[in-house]
Amino acid sequence: MNPYRDLRTGRLTMAPVAWRDLPDLQALKGDPRVYAIMLGGVRSPQQAAEDLAEDIMFWGRHGVGMWAVRLAGTDAFLGTVGLHERPDGRGIALRFAFVVAAQGRGYASEAAGAALRFAHERAGLERVVALARESNIGSRQVLGAIGMVERESFLRDGERVVVYESRQ
Repeated sequence: MNPYRDLRTGRLTMAPVAWRDLPDLQALKGDPRVYAIMLGGVRSPQQAAEDLAEDIMFWGRHGVGMWAVRLAGTDAFLGTVGLHERPDGRGIALRFAFVVAAQGRGYASEAAGAALRFAHERAGLERVVALARESNIGSRQVLGAIGMVERESFLRDGERVVVYESRQ
């Protein structure tokens, strides 16, 4: 346990992703019900392993990254939440994805809120962005619930994408 990087909320424990999480991450990222709308789309087991290696290195380079989210007291894997560099130059972005069985229970808002507080209060990030397809009402509700504000939108592959921002 790393008291600086590990987070706990009322219902959740969050620890930086690690190799022990690989089977859970492969299942999450391989599920089209979850990952078809994510940037990069559904991931093969090999791609999920490559993503994990990059996520671990990102923590080492930047002091922020992705967390594995688990239900406190049971250790059941619920999903991921965290901070990563956007490939389009928009900066550090908040990202989250939860297994289908964990969706609609408020876990995403709880975990994303904790990650955003970590970004501003512990990591000292002045600005964090998040992107969601306009049609992804669930993610947009999460981003609004944790205090992120719509700033702009753009078209990607014929679909409108909304850019959210949080400033410290």
